[in-house]
Amino acid sequence: MVKAWKEDVVIPTYVIGEPDKNPMYLEKRVYQGSSGVVYPYPVIEKISDKPVDHTWHAIYLENEYIKVMVLPELGGRIQMAYDKVKGRHFVYYNHVIKPALVGLTGPWISGGIEFNWPQHHRPSTYLPVDATIEENADGSVTVWVNEYERMFHQKGAAGFTLRPGKAYLEIKCRLYNGTPLPQTFLWWANPAVAVNDYYQSVFPQDINAVFDHGKRAVSSFPIATGTYYKMDYSAGVDISNYKNIKVPTSYMGVNSKYNFEGGYENDSHGGMLHVASHHVSPGKKQWTWGNGDFGRAWDRNLTDHDGPYIELMAGVFTENQPDFTWLMPYEEKRFTQYFMPYQEVGVVKNASKDLVFNIDKNEDGSVWFKLYATSKQHVHVVLKNDDGTVYYDKKMDVSPEQLLVEQSIDVNDSPLSTLSFYANDLQWHAEPDEIRPIPDAAEAALSPEDTKTNDQLYLTGLHLEQYRHATLNPTDYYEEALRRDPNDYRCLNQMGLWYLRRGRFSKAEPYLRRAQKVLYKRNPNPYDGEPLYNLALTLRYQGMLHEAYEWFWKAAWSYAWRSAALYQAACISVKEGRFEDALEEINSSLACNSRNHKVLALKATMLRLAGRKDEALSVCQKSKQLDLFNYGCRYEEYLLTGDKAVLDDLINLMHKQFNNYDELALDYWRCGQNEVAADIWQLADDNGATTAMTYYYMGLAGK
Repeated sequence: MVKAWKEDVVIPTYVIGEPDKNPMYLEKRVYQGSSGVVYPYPVIEKISDKPVDHTWHAIYLENEYIKVMVLPELGGRIQMAYDKVKGRHFVYYNHVIKPALVGLTGPWISGGIEFNWPQHHRPSTYLPVDATIEENADGSVTVWVNEYERMFHQKGAAGFTLRPGKAYLEIKCRLYNGTPLPQTFLWWANPAVAVNDYYQSVFPQDINAVFDHGKRAVSSFPIATGTYYKMDYSAGVDISNYKNIKVPTSYMGVNSKYNFEGGYENDSHGGMLHVASHHVSPGKKQWTWGNGDFGRAWDRNLTDHDGPYIELMAGVFTENQPDFTWLMPYEEKRFTQYFMPYQEVGVVKNASKDLVFNIDKNEDGSVWFKLYATSKQHVHVVLKNDDGTVYYDKKMDVSPEQLLVEQSIDVNDSPLSTLSFYANDLQWHAEPDEIRPIPDAAEAALSPEDTKTNDQLYLTGLHLEQYRHATLNPTDYYEEALRRDPNDYRCLNQMGLWYLRRGRFSKAEPYLRRAQKVLYKRNPNPYDGEPLYNLALTLRYQGMLHEAYEWFWKAAWSYAWRSAALYQAACISVKEGRFEDALEEINSSLACNSRNHKVLALKATMLRLAGRKDEALSVCQKSKQLDLFNYGCRYEEYLLTGDKAVLDDLINLMHKQFNNYDELALDYWRCGQNEVAADIWQLADDNGATTAMTYYYMGLAGK
């Protein structure tokens, strides 16, 4: 039986100060290896010295094995995760909310599982997010948290699911770029675990080296033998053990083909694992304040009684910090992560969401192994040699309460490296014995003048944009390339895009027109449609809708830009009352990208305007299956039905977050539905979700 419920909890809390009412631009601030710009988020610079009892609105999620507490008012973090079988918190449970000014916008707290996006540490880590509970047909329950972040207007949702009979927490993540321009992001799930001298991080056995932030430094792993974080490890020190790391230290593994990482308490014999496909989740990181005086001082800064912790972070579409990935216009990326407690197994050799396994040699040459299951399962277990000799072959039942433990299996003195283990779909074979070279640390970029080729100038500039570099300017590299070759269309496009992002449309237009002419010199049907799309956007923002519409359709000849370009064309068609054209463009856009949530909302709008109510309602209902937080479709459902309960649900989901209202209203304004947009801003005013911009927008919409 799985259940979820909302409950107020009283937690001793060190109250934060009021945010600075004046925006802080912080243009050259370096934070976690990338830009520390936070505008338009407010910055908080004061925290109280004494705690007070504060009531937080929590959401609990529980099945027979695990109990979880989520705090939507603190970024949707998991504050507590409890293993009911072992009777222990499998992530660090901080019993006090004690922030320190280490976050991107100021306050940040330790413990639980924090979700860092679109960069680290998340701008909204100390802000409220949207939240709701979904009961699923299979008996599982999902607690959803969601937000539109304010810096780049990307939408991120995480669904925390417990399933009947499963001893793991499943997290379904959906990241959506609802803007017309490419955006970058990273995603690191950041679980903390309580540590002592017996705690050991568990990385896959194929990781033989780890990197610092930005790959500035590298160390062998798990035995460090050089200098890392200014510590002399030349004697050979096992840095997988917390007790051996005396100073603040990060390390990130690379190039693992395994799907897990975690940590293990060698004294209590309990552990925590993260499991996700390494094809999308390659990031495996440990961070510690250090087992020394400095680290203990930070323990006191962040908790009152719960002691030291480390972070065992899991990166998706990223393996380092900073290490950003692109989200293209209106693209959604989906992925799933699993966090689970386990027991008795030790330092894991392989794991899936269903089974956790370890194996090693005894002194007499025999083999022991342990197998933990996250549910009641019937397994077929085989241990054999590379020559085909079978040493173990049994079928049995296992469960979270009943491990399979074999203490002594005679393998005829076979080396561990020749053995293979199979348990249902989980397999293991020892890593090869050959010594792999330690990879080199990263090299700093050359200056534009010293960069030899235009290719490298373009790629360096693009890298600086993608990684949000705090101090180097990508336009220096593009302009140097254009000084050498004024017709380098790649750099012309990037310069146009640079000004387009900043609203300097008259500056962007000449670069993009020149890029178009270069592309058309040999081929009027170019391979790369991006400059045409960017030109169309620039013209649209200058009010030249007819020419913009033509270029959007031409950009749509390129499949990579077809969905985004036809959505923009459809907005113009709706604005001009050409509903048949809009429907064709909308359907063609959805054919390329069925998870373009803004196109779905626009389709509902267009069908409503065309008097096709039933079809519009069908679109709204189907959209909920893809995204419970598609506020455009929810508002369309209200407009179609007049049902106040639908509107009340929407208002509750948006929970007085002014930017939720702005995002929704601006989508209507862009396609000429000014009256509807004004009604939404009026709704924001009625519900106390306004800023000065709300009234500016209302005037813009003719309210």
